[in-house]
Amino acid sequence: MVRLQGSLLDGSWQPGLRRVIKAIVSSGSQAADPQGGDEGWLFPGDDLLALARPRGLLVGNLTSQHWSNCYLDPLDQFVRRTLGCRAYLRYVDDFALFHDDKAVLADWLARIIDFLGRRLRLRIHERAAHAQPCATGIPWLGFVVYPDHRRVKARKVVHATRRLSCLYEAWSQGDISFGEFDASVQGWIKHVSQADTLGLRQHVLGRFALEGHKLDRKR
Repeated sequence: MVRLQGSLLDGSWQPGLRRVIKAIVSSGSQAADPQGGDEGWLFPGDDLLALARPRGLLVGNLTSQHWSNCYLDPLDQFVRRTLGCRAYLRYVDDFALFHDDKAVLADWLARIIDFLGRRLRLRIHERAAHAQPCATGIPWLGFVVYPDHRRVKARKVVHATRRLSCLYEAWSQGDISFGEFDASVQGWIKHVSQADTLGLRQHVLGRFALEGHKLDRKR
């Protein structure tokens, strides 16, 4: 959190804006609470007092996506300029590197882990960081991306089905309006329409008897 605040304030900000930035960043001081099961992590050169450093941002903070882009800019520069990776994607804290040689990818992974810990005091989810052929599908932002098509992750489908079923039940019981139910359905349709999901949408939405109301299942 200290490094994040220093990174964000490293510029010509007006005093009022600086105070707002400090207040928002400081509001997440308990986001990673050791009493809540987060045991912290020691980086090279740390002593035990480092475990008391405030860490994290509150979930749902509307500035967190933008600030993560600012904070992770050194990673972007490292990947492109130092590693020389020509095929690199990052969305907030999800990133992917592409190369034809698996050994090169393994070397890049080790160097990125070292860079993140040494420069930005960050760790990656190492179980999720591994090399795999593009033909097997690359997990990305709730989808699985193949060379010629995209699918929605299975757990995302299960979650959406349960959520929409609960909303449908609430509408059937008169607890919410049809507009509220339909807004959630349309939002889900627009999201999964980024993949090849016509059959999926028909399967999920076909279970709802709407009695005169019509959901858009064709898009």
